[in-house]
Amino acid sequence: MAARSLEIGPAGMRAARTIEILRTERGLSQRQLAGRVTALGHPMSNSMLSRIERAQRRCDIDDLVIIAEALHISASVLLGRSPAGCNARACHGT
Repeated sequence: MAARSLEIGPAGMRAARTIEILRTERGLSQRQLAGRVTALGHPMSNSMLSRIERAQRRCDIDDLVIIAEALHISASVLLGRSPAGCNARACHGT
């Protein structure tokens, strides 16, 4: 069986960039966001979050959902999609 490629695709790249943008907009350090994620029951170090933001580590669905929860947004926002009928303030938690 061939090894699966670990290349990060367009959705993963978009999510990585969006996580970094929203984290910095909220004035959070990587350590603070990783701490929020850990407090929600999904252990994450700041180095793991850094690798996700730099697209050096795949962000799996569990990571995506819990990071979104820690940022008080919908996971779909991290994928570059806003739910129908959603205004920026409600969906982005701003």
